[in-house]
Amino acid sequence: MTCDVMGGPSSIPGSSTSVCFTEPVSRIVVITGLSGAGRSVAGGTLEDLGWFVIDNLPAGLVSKVADLASSTTGGYERVALVMAGFSESLSEIEHLRTDSAAVTVVFLEASTDVLVRRYELTRRRHPLAEDGGTLVDAIERERELLSATRTAADLVIDTSELNPHQLRDRFSGYFDDTAVDESLRIMVSSFGYKHGLPIDVDLVFDCRFLPNPNWIDELRPLSGLDERIQEFVLDREVTQDFLDHLTAMLDGLLPAYDEEGKSYLSIAFGCTGGRHRSVAVTEGVSRLLAERGWRPRVSHRDIHRE
Repeated sequence: MTCDVMGGPSSIPGSSTSVCFTEPVSRIVVITGLSGAGRSVAGGTLEDLGWFVIDNLPAGLVSKVADLASSTTGGYERVALVMAGFSESLSEIEHLRTDSAAVTVVFLEASTDVLVRRYELTRRRHPLAEDGGTLVDAIERERELLSATRTAADLVIDTSELNPHQLRDRFSGYFDDTAVDESLRIMVSSFGYKHGLPIDVDLVFDCRFLPNPNWIDELRPLSGLDERIQEFVLDREVTQDFLDHLTAMLDGLLPAYDEEGKSYLSIAFGCTGGRHRSVAVTEGVSRLLAERGWRPRVSHRDIHRE
């Protein structure tokens, strides 16, 4: 269910914000970030997962909404606040962390050239556009205004290389119902270096030292999801040595991250194109983590790219 700030069944006194809370909230996700980076897609994804979503929420009303949510009874336990705002963003988020239920702040960003293309396609006006100024000027000004909010976020997602379907998959991986009882949620992903290094991951491993099936004619058209590619990559001694050292390291790191209170951990594996070696290793590592009792989510950013 979604409520929009422009009207609805009930509202905060003195504002136009629609609120439909009927039960104390146990978990709140704040979705913020750059305009055009995918806030609406992210909010829609959480709505489909059963979250109560308030879209287009001014930053100055975040704490008021949370206070109202905590004082009511019966209805929604998981609430997502899709927030736009600048100078007030950080103070409102800190107030929310102090006075509310478990809070996760997600910051969405994208490169300037990608945001320019998105705005040109939609023909929308940027919220910080000024007469005589360029779209790039508005984007960079917003990026600067939100820099402190980005630093304070629990989870930063770069959507430059993600289409709406991939962004939905990413959010589902972090916030679906099966993850409710997990303290550390792990995303394991693959990428291609020639398409750019992901900037929203915690641990990055280069797989370009592994034997490359791209040079085998009958294997080139396949992807790392194919059993033949996985056998070619994973059954090599060099790969087994790499996985042995990697899993030994993760066996020490993951419990330490969990004990320290980290909620989200992203691990990325890269090869040249992101179709063969990195995909196979990502699948293999996800299976090893599952055998150890973790519930990793898997994403392959560049598997369909040339």
